[in-house]
Amino acid sequence: MIRLKDITAGYKGIKIIKNINVFFEKGSITGITGKNGCGKSTLIKTASGLIKPFSGDIMLDEENIYNIPDRKLAREISFLPQIRNVPNITVYNLVMHGRFPYLGFPRILQDEDKAIVENALEKLGIKKYRDKNLIELSGGERQKVYIAMVLAQDTDYIFLDEPTTYLDINHQLEILDIIKELKNMGRAVIMVIHDLNSALTYCDKVCLLDKGEIVIFDTPEAVYNSREIERVFRVKCDEIYMEEKGQSQYVFFI
Repeated sequence: MIRLKDITAGYKGIKIIKNINVFFEKGSITGITGKNGCGKSTLIKTASGLIKPFSGDIMLDEENIYNIPDRKLAREISFLPQIRNVPNITVYNLVMHGRFPYLGFPRILQDEDKAIVENALEKLGIKKYRDKNLIELSGGERQKVYIAMVLAQDTDYIFLDEPTTYLDINHQLEILDIIKELKNMGRAVIMVIHDLNSALTYCDKVCLLDKGEIVIFDTPEAVYNSREIERVFRVKCDEIYMEEKGQSQYVFFI
């Protein structure tokens, strides 16, 4: 478990998130949501160790993550940012980057590493692209490649910053199904997500932020019933139960 205790963090002395107490468990999906500028990305960057907080503690099981060497931490926690330059690299070589925390110098893949990379390509359904350059792929295909790299990194905790943004609806649903599969593999997936229906539908826990503080951190049902989403976003929300799918969908309107 990763647990944030009384975390305040930001940039250049400016507080972006304040009084954050939240935890992330293996085998679950946590959605971080809220209005633009509320601190969602700052929260996951802090939780994953990319930003050192001004105050508070971040514990991985019983150890403060800042006491864990970088290479060891990279075997426990992976982070996929929202905005990335598209490198001039083949699909296979990018996915191979996920194995770097496990390699010595020089970085020579062992048979086990190669098998893990092949498995990641297989699971994401992108083996046919293995020799293609990343710039040749569509946005949705590239996102699968990046998630394959994260899968090859083989961490228990996976942080994703808006993994479905800018994708068409078909690729959005594909990525969300892949995230569910990561959860079923026992990983903890923590993602910033703007789509409120997806947050309430796919996540086991939803963390709603407003002005840098947690408004509610609970199950989707409890978050919906609290009506805090309606207050924060100034919208109305109705739950529609889809009997053929055995799940609810959520409709938002002004």
